[in-house]
Amino acid sequence: MTVGTTKNSRKAYAREVMSIVIDTRKRAKTEMTLQFGDPDLDGLKFPQDDPLVITLIIGNCPVKRVLVDNGASVEILFHDTFLRIGYTDSQLTLYDITIYGFNGVECQVEGAIRLPVTIGEELREATRMLNFQVVKVASTYNAIMGRIGIHAIKAVPPTYHMVLKFPTRNGIEEEK
Repeated sequence: MTVGTTKNSRKAYAREVMSIVIDTRKRAKTEMTLQFGDPDLDGLKFPQDDPLVITLIIGNCPVKRVLVDNGASVEILFHDTFLRIGYTDSQLTLYDITIYGFNGVECQVEGAIRLPVTIGEELREATRMLNFQVVKVASTYNAIMGRIGIHAIKAVPPTYHMVLKFPTRNGIEEEK
């Protein structure tokens, strides 16, 4: 179930998220094992508590400074980036929702747009369609990939190792 645009659909989604249901039949299976070890730490200086920031291809345009945030419940595309990669406000689907969390302030969503997102290098890449919420907020990042995007590509983002690993048709790929 995804979050809808109506108040009732958002309430239904919240009820579903808050309920605890264990059903192993619905769990996605991965045939590859994602492992992390000392080689993944090469080049890192400790102690570190930096955010995990990567580059994605969003709507066929490379977008740098994408924050990987497994605490975010939605994918965010900042309005200036949205315009810079070639889209216009007329392409947004109206979305009457408020997001909380930017500097503790509520933020009105300008609209939503479904875009292809590609991560990885040729032959070891994953592409998924993701729903982005477009917001007019000043940010040092161009976009935020939240839990939905992380789960869509079956990625594991351990911030200690500062790498995002995910399965592809041709093996495991990583984005540092």
